[in-house]
Amino acid sequence: MSNKCIHMIPKVNSLFAAPFHENGEVISTLLSNSQFRLEHIVSFGAASEPGFWYDQQWSEWVVLIRGNASLEFSHGQLELTMGDHLLIPAHLKHRVSHTSADAVWIAIHFPNPKERQSLT
Repeated sequence: MSNKCIHMIPKVNSLFAAPFHENGEVISTLLSNSQFRLEHIVSFGAASEPGFWYDQQWSEWVVLIRGNASLEFSHGQLELTMGDHLLIPAHLKHRVSHTSADAVWIAIHFPNPKERQSLT
């Protein structure tokens, strides 16, 4: 591949891609098809609304690439720091109880093989 071709490929810095936003998260889909969705998430200190629980039809793998966060599950809370990652299986109820103002995530959503629904 020539240098000319390489310069045509867009480049994204996942640590600093989103501008500061005072109201909640900024979620950007980086890549998706019917089998997965890859997201870049900047949290700016956002957390789930009181009483709100995610109950997703797809599995989600997340990595916290900057900052810190706390995820709450029915069986307890999990503290995350930069570099921590986890797989959240489909239908495992969870919520975001805390994120730092500089929290940045990468998330991959993919269908539960038993349900085989499309993500797009």
